[in-house]
Amino acid sequence: MKGVIMAGGFGTRLRPLTLGLPKPMVPVANRPVMQRIVELLTRHGITEQVALLYFQPERIRDHFGDGSSHGVRMEYVGAEGDLGTAGSVKLGEAEIGRQRFMVISADVLTDFDLGAAVAFHERKGALATLVLTRVDNPLQFGVVITDPEGRITRFLEKPSWGEVFSDTVNTGIYILEPEVFDLIPPGRDFDFSKDLFPLMLSKGLPLYGHIAPGYWKDIGTLGEYMNVHRDILSGKVEVGVDGVRRGRLGTDLWVGEGSVVDPTARLSGSVIIGSGVTVGPQAELANCVLGDGCTVGEGARIRGAVLWRDVRVGQGVELNECTIADRSVVGDFSAVDVGAVVAEDCAIGRDCRLKAEVKMWPHKRVESGATLASSLVWGDKWSSTLFDAYGISGVANIEMTPEFATKLGVAYGASLPLGSTVLVSRDAHKTSRMIDRALMSGLLAAGVNVYDMRLQPIPVARYVTKALKAAGGLHVRRSPLEKKIQDIKFFDENGLDLSTKREKAIENLFYREDFRRADSDQVGDISFPARGIDYYLEGFLNAADRDRVRGRGFKIVVDYAFGSATGVFPSLLGKLGAEVVSLNAFVDETKMTRGGAEFEAALRQLGTIVPTLNADFGVMLDAGAQKIFISDEKGTVLGGDQALALMTMLHCRCEPGASVAVPVTASRAVEEAAARWNGTVTRCGSTYRAMMEAALKGASFVGEERGGYIFGRFFPAFDSMMATVKLMEYLAAAGGALSEALKAVPRAHVVRTEAPCAAERKGTVMRRLLEEAEGSGRRMELIDGVKLHGRSDWVLVLPDADKPLFHVDAEADSPREAQALADRYREQIRQWQA
Repeated sequence: MKGVIMAGGFGTRLRPLTLGLPKPMVPVANRPVMQRIVELLTRHGITEQVALLYFQPERIRDHFGDGSSHGVRMEYVGAEGDLGTAGSVKLGEAEIGRQRFMVISADVLTDFDLGAAVAFHERKGALATLVLTRVDNPLQFGVVITDPEGRITRFLEKPSWGEVFSDTVNTGIYILEPEVFDLIPPGRDFDFSKDLFPLMLSKGLPLYGHIAPGYWKDIGTLGEYMNVHRDILSGKVEVGVDGVRRGRLGTDLWVGEGSVVDPTARLSGSVIIGSGVTVGPQAELANCVLGDGCTVGEGARIRGAVLWRDVRVGQGVELNECTIADRSVVGDFSAVDVGAVVAEDCAIGRDCRLKAEVKMWPHKRVESGATLASSLVWGDKWSSTLFDAYGISGVANIEMTPEFATKLGVAYGASLPLGSTVLVSRDAHKTSRMIDRALMSGLLAAGVNVYDMRLQPIPVARYVTKALKAAGGLHVRRSPLEKKIQDIKFFDENGLDLSTKREKAIENLFYREDFRRADSDQVGDISFPARGIDYYLEGFLNAADRDRVRGRGFKIVVDYAFGSATGVFPSLLGKLGAEVVSLNAFVDETKMTRGGAEFEAALRQLGTIVPTLNADFGVMLDAGAQKIFISDEKGTVLGGDQALALMTMLHCRCEPGASVAVPVTASRAVEEAAARWNGTVTRCGSTYRAMMEAALKGASFVGEERGGYIFGRFFPAFDSMMATVKLMEYLAAAGGALSEALKAVPRAHVVRTEAPCAAERKGTVMRRLLEEAEGSGRRMELIDGVKLHGRSDWVLVLPDADKPLFHVDAEADSPREAQALADRYREQIRQWQA
């Protein structure tokens, strides 16, 4: 059997360490990480190896040669373009031959028993076996579900939390029979996890997963690089270390050939010292790695740091959990703080300080006495991911600062072609204006033009983004739910939420910090599109049945919630002949955020005013004009499930046979309401993007139980103004009062609750839930989270994307039964974490 080592990665998330070095050559405890993979294969008798190269292949060839110095026979296959993982392996078909082979990444550290995996593969008669492991956070990996025999039944590459059905993930180690080559098309992009394995599942081919005990870590980020060294130094994983192991009081010490440690130096924890190293008097070393040829000056203190080759550390220097690459110099009495990274050939002068998370690119110099601060001062907030369910959110002027917004603007601009145009809008809050302008500065610096729409409702900004053929859009707002929280929402060229792929591209650029900077004559321009709002108004009126609405002569109450719809909606309602009583119809930046108590009080006020004024109904818009909350003419405020069922029923009545889409969280009353008018209901994910995509796929109405409604023939996004007018249109067609229509709405008994769960236990809980569901007799639905259907009830367990908790929704024939079902699964989640 041959070993195939995937060694073509760029290592972009490890920059600046990988700017001049291919990722497989990054040292782990003083040996290239790929060398540790070569040694692992060799220990299991796999001495014929093929390395697949792409980025800086000569560095890898020079180190390993023909492999003889490492006890193996090494062959190389180079690619001229990115063909994906399986496509790259296809290039090496001649070198691999018609024999079984094992594929493994060059940038992981593991001590798996590969022999046990091969034995499993043979025992099962598999065509392909994936080596699996269990991790605390499966978001960055491919989640795999197997049946009790180990046969793979479901595979999902890099899921969202709603799609995490297990904590069992793909490690990128595959045992493959040569027949798989017949399934891989030559010369085109083809991936194992996205293409080959789903193809094998669809064909019913024997695809198995072996869950391997032991250590496995993907060294994909700077944080994981440091974590690997912590694990090595703490003894969590054993690796080969060059040098002689010497016991010293309180210390586990490895010392390479020719190294000298002054007798007065104080060492503690685990310390790895390469060859030719000099450690001066009174130096303190704790849980650190020193590469070959390093020099440590008198009184220097190195704690938890990783130093590569030939690093010079001056007198009195302090290094704390940082990484210093080859040939860099840290001057006397300087300090490098936690998480900082210094690339090769850098020079830091005397009495300098590198603050936490700062990155120095190769060949850079810091003058003596200087303090180098990260461009992102409040870095901890953005340490793992930028995007959440609302776009990007943070505490205004603490986490969401102008500096951060400018950097984000450059990153977003750099993800677009030079000379593109982005539409930018905001709400009325002064911090939104501040962040809006900082974002525009970053976009301009990246050579991107800006359409500044200033104060606009979110649905208008989305519509105009597409109408003006912009490359994308940004909207800055104060959170409608939490005071002091600022949100930045991103739109694609169609005015829709960005795909996860686009979000990740922006994140990568943001973290790499090597943005495109436009030449001075290519810096972007700002313009103010005079007719932008006209596109929306024209499209809106064309989508409404104006004659029908005028004919009814509605009188309605509209609570504008102090939001920006006050500048757009009154003129539209005027054109529709409606008599409108407006509440809170002016912009007030101090009142746009309504907490739970304020929100409920506003709804009660609406319910009181509507019957007092003898209005047909009342609506309260949210500040961004995306959602509506409804009161009938008697003052009854509709619950979310009731309102969704009502809107579904009325829509299908006006359009018999209509296609409706709702999220998995919605009540089954929706299906009943649609069926009365031959409507069909499709379930989709609960994210805003998932609902938008459902509209794009043909649903004429998409709704959710929190007041958001999409009318696909107008625009595939929530719009409270269009929802209000459509409600008028539907009631005009039905001919009765809103309270009469409500009598025909099926009743819903839904309980929605939460179950606390540490983020690192979510994957485990989902796996246990699937295992329990197999024997429960309930039908399982895996659209978003895990939904289990009984004869007359259902329960949904959905991990929150941002918070350490699960959402547990249940519906049954009575409130008591629904509550009991939700409580049962809340308790199960608590027990599964133990």
